[in-house]
Amino acid sequence: MEEDKRLSYFFLGLGVGVAVGILFAPKSGEQTRDYIKTKAGEGTGYIKRRGEELRETAGEYAERGKGVLARQKETLASAVEAGKAAYREAVAERRGAAQPDLANEGV
Repeated sequence: MEEDKRLSYFFLGLGVGVAVGILFAPKSGEQTRDYIKTKAGEGTGYIKRRGEELRETAGEYAERGKGVLARQKETLASAVEAGKAAYREAVAERRGAAQPDLANEGV
């Protein structure tokens, strides 16, 4: 939300700066228009470069996230397997302990 405000203020300041620059320009109209075109082109180039950088950074974060997710998935799977093994052991111990009692009662 705050980033949206910053971007809005940036463009507002940019517009005001351009307007003041045009009003007080020491050059002729044609020279001023050429200057503005040049600067607008530079600004467009900057925005494109910045967008590409952000896209690359986002891609890197996405890849890192996939790696973390894969590791967490493996950890969870091993924890589930350990839980299953512990459960099987406990059941086997109970069965082993219960069988001699049943054998003695039948005699």
